[in-house]
Amino acid sequence: MSLMTGACRSCAASRLCARSASPFRVSFQRPLRQTRCYSQPSHQTSTGERDRSAVGVFTPKAAALFVGTGLGLFFYFRYEKTKLQEQRQKELEDKEVGRPNVGGPFTLTTHKNTPFTEKDLLGKWSLIYFGFTNCPDICPEELDKMSAAVDELDKQHGPIVQPIFISVDPARDSVAQVARYVADFHPRLVGLTGEYGAVKATCKAYRVYFSTPPDAKADDDYLVDHSIFFYFMDPAGRFVDAFGKASTVEDVVARVQKEIAAWEAHTGRKV
Repeated sequence: MSLMTGACRSCAASRLCARSASPFRVSFQRPLRQTRCYSQPSHQTSTGERDRSAVGVFTPKAAALFVGTGLGLFFYFRYEKTKLQEQRQKELEDKEVGRPNVGGPFTLTTHKNTPFTEKDLLGKWSLIYFGFTNCPDICPEELDKMSAAVDELDKQHGPIVQPIFISVDPARDSVAQVARYVADFHPRLVGLTGEYGAVKATCKAYRVYFSTPPDAKADDDYLVDHSIFFYFMDPAGRFVDAFGKASTVEDVVARVQKEIAAWEAHTGRKV
């Protein structure tokens, strides 16, 4: 039995220590595995009960904030809606302010010898031409154009546009004369005439110029200088537009159709 002496054991220990302290020896240690925590620690009070204020996000403070925000949005959108309505109303009023002051009260007589006033214009669109039956060319041309436009509008909308002829030559354009004249144009054309004062007042209301002498006689030989266009009036009797000699039938039809569509969109009803 060989026993290691104390000296030998000492030497062996020294060699072992020397090897472990050598700079050329590297000790590799496996790193500790890092763990991820997927759950939050429980919020507990000092008594061990779960903190009720930490349960979810809908706390009393959050609820109050939610309700307050909702009310704020409600009043904001209601304010914006009211503001928009007021703006639209102002636009309509501005449009009315910018509308030319054409038209007004008048009293004349139809070619059927019945009274006719501005109130008879209400409820329909109107195309009104001022002229005289002895006009050689311009008046017939304009009345033909107006009649053609009314025919086209009748096909699409029915008889909602009323054509009207107003004489600016009361001395020669009697009721019977006007009746014969309008028969050559549209079957719904209404011819109007009257005394000189009534005709003059009507022309003034519509801003129409005419040169008929106030003391003219029926057998006098004269021509009448007058405004050469016809007026477009809405169902409320208000001026919309005027069409001159350069306007075509297509121009008149397109303008009237545009106004009819706008009227129906604004009022929600047809004439």
